[in-house]
Amino acid sequence: MSPQSNSQAKVVLGIDVGGTATNATVLDEHGDFLVDGMVEVPSRVTEGPAAALQAVADVMALVLTTTGISRDRVLAIGLDTPGPANATGVISSLGATNFSDKEWWGYDFRSGLERHVGIPVIYNNDGNAAALYAHRNLFREHQYNRSSVAAIVGTGLGGGVIEKGEVVKGSAGMAGEFGHIQIPMPGLLVEGQPVPQCNCGLYGDVESIASLTGIRKNLLPFWLTQYPDHPLNDMPIEQAAKAVRGYGVDGDEMALKIFDQQAHALGEMFTIASNFTDPHAYFVGGGVIEAAPHFRDWFLDRVRTHTQLRAESAAVTQFALVTDLDMAGARGAALAAMHAI
Repeated sequence: MSPQSNSQAKVVLGIDVGGTATNATVLDEHGDFLVDGMVEVPSRVTEGPAAALQAVADVMALVLTTTGISRDRVLAIGLDTPGPANATGVISSLGATNFSDKEWWGYDFRSGLERHVGIPVIYNNDGNAAALYAHRNLFREHQYNRSSVAAIVGTGLGGGVIEKGEVVKGSAGMAGEFGHIQIPMPGLLVEGQPVPQCNCGLYGDVESIASLTGIRKNLLPFWLTQYPDHPLNDMPIEQAAKAVRGYGVDGDEMALKIFDQQAHALGEMFTIASNFTDPHAYFVGGGVIEAAPHFRDWFLDRVRTHTQLRAESAAVTQFALVTDLDMAGARGAALAAMHAI
C-alpha cells in the first residue's frame, strides 16, 4: 500500500463489485491513487442486494483505515459493476450473470448504495471503468483530447468507448457492448467449423469467440475433434477451457489456433469500431494478456494484424494493453467520480 495520507485533501473512493470480490481504491483531489495493491472483501452478491451493500460498506471502511483517511474527507463514490445495467446503475430486468437472484432484477444499485452509505454515488459498468483507466494511464495529460476503444476478455466480453477523456454511455448505458456485435465469419472459421453461438442467442458475435465462455462452448469442443489425441480431451470441458491458456503459453499448436481465432474476432470488432470512431488507441485486457510476456505480445500482435485500418489511421493509432487489470475497474470508477464532481 502507499503511505498513509496525512494531508486534508478531499478524496473519492472507487468501488469495483465483482462476482466474487469487491475491491476499493482512493483517489485524492490532486489525481493521486493512495492504494498500490488490492483492498478487497467477498462481494456477497449471491446473497442479494442487502448483503452486497454491506460488503461495499465493509470495503469502504477497510480502505479508509488502510490509507488513514477520515470519512468526512470523502466527496463521492465511484461504483462499477458487471453488466448488463443501464447508465444509472439499474441492473437488467432480466438479471445478469453475477446478479442472478430475482431480488436483483431491476434493482437500482447506485441509489441503493447511496442510501446505505449516505455519500453521493456515480455509476459506470466495469468495462467502461476499466476502459477509462486504461485511457487515462496511456494518455495522461493528453487524455481529454484523445479517444480510445477497449475490449476486456473474460467470462464474457466487456468493453468501453472513450471520447475526449469521457465514457460514451449511450441513451440507455449500453454503448461499448462490443461482445454482441456480429462479425464476418469468412476467413475466421476453418472448413467444417460451425458458426459459434453466444449465450445471448446471437450467432457469430464477438463474445461467442473472444471469451472464456466462447472457448468452452464453441472453440474448444470443435478443435478437440481435430486433435483427438490432445491431453485436454481427458478433462471435463469446464476444466479444459481454463487450461487452454497454459497450453498456449507453452506454444501448443491447437491452443494457438484457438487464441488466434479470438485475436481475429477482436480484430474484426476493432475494424468495425475504426469506421465509427477512428480512435487514437485500441486496448485489449483480460486474462489472456496477464499470461507470460511472450504470449501476451504475440496475442496483441495477432489482434493488430487482424485489424484492418486505413493507412491514415494506422499511421497515428496504437494498440495497447489494459494494465493493472485487477485494479482498473475501481480506479476507473474513481476517475469518473472525481471528474463528475
